[in-house]
This record gives sequence, C-alpha cells and structure tokens, in this order.
Amino acid sequence: MIERFSPHGTLPGMQTDTIPLPDLTWQEEALCAQTGGDFFFPEPGSSVREAKRICGLCPIRAACLDYAMNNDMRFGVWGGMSEKERLQLRRTAR
Repeated sequence: MIERFSPHGTLPGMQTDTIPLPDLTWQEEALCAQTGGDFFFPEPGSSVREAKRICGLCPIRAACLDYAMNNDMRFGVWGGMSEKERLQLRRTAR
C-alpha cells in the first residue's frame, strides 16, 4: 500500500539476506524425539522426574542443554534440567 502512494524510487529495495537456520540435526538422535514431548513439556506442577531420567541416558544431552541456554528456552526440560535449574545456572554463570 505504501508503495502506491510513495514517489517511484523513494523506498529502499527489499532486503533479501536471510538469517541462516541453526543446525538441529542433533535433535533427530535425541531420546526425547523418540519418546514424545509429553514428558519434556509437562503441565505446570507436574513431575519432571521421568524427563530427567530419559535425559540422563541421552548421548545428545550436552548439545540439548547448550541449545536451550543459547536460545533462552524457558519452558520444558532441556538437557536434563528444568526451567528453574537453567535459570539458576544462568545466574551463577554471570
């Protein structure tokens, strides 16, 4: 709509650069991908014990936790840690 009413050549061209997507192939190997999200994103107040147990067995756990910390994932269990535990880890890392 703006282009119709602006004099020709006054609007800059559309930026065509894109932000590269992160490599998430590690998620295919993670045990949570084979288990389902119900354990890892429980209802508020529900136990995360099973999710932490599964994460403890997962060979991709470190990559998962790293992803969660770098991308500010606030919900669910990532890398064997609940959202409260990750928040505490962030605070102590400062």
